[in-house]
Amino acid sequence: MASMNPFACIFTMFVLLLIISSAANAQGLKVGFYQKTCPNAEAISRKIIEKVISSDSTLAASLIRMHFHDCFVRGCDGSLLLNSTTKQAEKDAGANQSLRGFEIIDRVKSALEKACPGVVSCADTLALVARDAVFSLNGPFWKVETGRRDGRVSNITEAVLNIVPPVANITQLKLAFQLKGLTIKDLVVLSGGHTIGTSHCFGFAHRLYNFTGKGDIDPSLDLEYVSELKRKCKPNDLITSVEMDPGSFKTFDVSYYSLISKRRGLFQSDAALLDDPETKAYVELQAATDGSTFFKDFGESMVNMGRIGVLTGEAGEIRKKCAWVN
Repeated sequence: MASMNPFACIFTMFVLLLIISSAANAQGLKVGFYQKTCPNAEAISRKIIEKVISSDSTLAASLIRMHFHDCFVRGCDGSLLLNSTTKQAEKDAGANQSLRGFEIIDRVKSALEKACPGVVSCADTLALVARDAVFSLNGPFWKVETGRRDGRVSNITEAVLNIVPPVANITQLKLAFQLKGLTIKDLVVLSGGHTIGTSHCFGFAHRLYNFTGKGDIDPSLDLEYVSELKRKCKPNDLITSVEMDPGSFKTFDVSYYSLISKRRGLFQSDAALLDDPETKAYVELQAATDGSTFFKDFGESMVNMGRIGVLTGEAGEIRKKCAWVN
């Protein structure tokens, strides 16, 4: 019998330790954590976010991305929200430069502080706001586990290393999610968040004009879709934005998977979902059944993501203002 590669064995043990550690910390989370200490916390968040999204629905995608990007760097500890006087915090990383809505998080947190001073963490505020933003665009509603505490460290380098780029291939995507204790199903389900929002042309223009450095097109793209994108995005366009889910980018729906199945994913990371048997099967199932399980799956995967590397108990702190440690 062939022996296991020692490096593969070490890597497997490392991943298992990460999963065990996250699971242990996540035991401090529960639905209704603030039931006695701040019983109106969720209602406060929901009321504000419904009003915000009714005025500007384009903010929803960014509010959801904030929760994603926070959880993938140091865990779901609100470290994305911290400011740095030297511009060396997570929010200063390139991948976070397009995020909008930090003032919305501050608005929700201020309302929570007014109702229940020093009780609800910024990390939990992010989780609640993400759920409420999805629901405000006709998406699913799920029960959010709360009880996270806030971290005190925010590092730009860690953001650069941990946030999954839109040019990632399926191997890189699977590894990134595995390292966070998430499954391949979580990967393909959470990718469905791209059903809302927009992207600047420079985020994918290389797929249209210079995919391998030879002035060529990404062969995984539908050619008709390439023509449509080229009409909107000229070479070196740094200003124009394009809908990620054309026709319904302001509604949280199931059309994303139909687009992916037709090779119309905007990013390489979207197209990559067709390069793995498990992710491809999920894409094709949702496309064929009008997203029969997507809403339920999305809520479950958001809960799974919300457990990554959380601080509970006496760890961390409850920030008074999300941009600064106490």
